[in-house]
Amino acid sequence: MGGRREAAMAGARRRASEDDAVPTRIGQAVMLHRGGDREEARNRLSELWRELHQGGAGGDPFHRCALAHYLADTQDDPADELRWDLLALAAADRIADADRRPAAGEVRAFYPSLHLNLAADYAKLGRPEAARGQLALARASARGLVEGPYGDGVRAAIHRLALR
Repeated sequence: MGGRREAAMAGARRRASEDDAVPTRIGQAVMLHRGGDREEARNRLSELWRELHQGGAGGDPFHRCALAHYLADTQDDPADELRWDLLALAAADRIADADRRPAAGEVRAFYPSLHLNLAADYAKLGRPEAARGQLALARASARGLVEGPYGDGVRAAIHRLALR
């Protein structure tokens, strides 16, 4: 019996280690994107997405949310960008609906940015009503952001998109 327990614990440690590596790998790809290597960033994020979905469950919803959010930014086609942003929002909703997960509080801070990105996607696709609806959701959810670089940046981006 001890052998099974040790094997199960070793498997759990391995999965935890792999889960810890996901944010690091996302961050590395984001740095590539910000450094101008959009294609390599997209390739790495896409590979990570495939890895998370190999088992069928799709991995941790928080990782899926962040991964889809950043994958959207690497897309060349606005329709593909919209698809990834919708996947990010769906993952965020799954976390927020569970509300028992520690990540539920963290993901709420993503909502203004998620809705802002969707508004921008719809604007690029010539869907002004959908863009305005998402912009309204971005504004409403941004009220909960604390003052600081992230909150101020998101609010400024919402204002800039509203002016367009």
